Amino acid sequence: MKGRMVSVSFMLLGILFCVCLISANLLATKQIMFGPFNITAGILVFPVSYIVNDCIAEVWGFGKARMIIWTGFLMNFLFVFFGFVADLIPGAPYWNNDEGFHLLFGLAPRVACASFMAFLAGSFLNAYVMSVMKVASGGRHFSRRAILSTVAGETADSLIFFPVALGGIVPWENLMLMMCWQILLKTLYEILILPVTVRVVAFVKRTEGVDVYDHRISYNILKVFQL
Repeated sequence: MKGRMVSVSFMLLGILFCVCLISANLLATKQIMFGPFNITAGILVFPVSYIVNDCIAEVWGFGKARMIIWTGFLMNFLFVFFGFVADLIPGAPYWNNDEGFHLLFGLAPRVACASFMAFLAGSFLNAYVMSVMKVASGGRHFSRRAILSTVAGETADSLIFFPVALGGIVPWENLMLMMCWQILLKTLYEILILPVTVRVVAFVKRTEGVDVYDHRISYNILKVFQL
């Protein structure tokens, strides 16, 4: 029973994880410029989900990270589903913002599928790399593990999302450039905010008295309730 209990810190990080995923969907509808490159505003918040993933996997282990990832996936799916249904319902006679609402909530099935697949692959790979490297290093070199796990997760995310969502629409040479640029920017984001991540992890470990090492656990992503 004790292993199934969660702390306030864990609950708050889990909520932040879900909020980041949902916010990324909305922010991604706006295109912004970063130097000569076009990117979506979702980049402002989506990497935070990987940082939260790092914190949970580092403090509570892969089992708790697995539960949070599936929870985030479910919350994101419900958000997209309800937005899709609302978009299909005809607006009131006085409603004159159908186009704007559709831009926010009328996510194409292909893009939605790509997003969900990429999220699961990237998030689980991120947590797995953190977990395995922590055991192998005896808990040392957190900064290195955080960066390398992000590179692994973001690479998997980009390699799945862009070809599935935009393959055949955007030229492949452009897709490769977009993937590389996304991985670079999100990794840079992780590096810049790393001092905050390190302090948050140290604070949570100290206040919660928890520092899990994943010895002899199953990395089967379907074993959601094996905490």
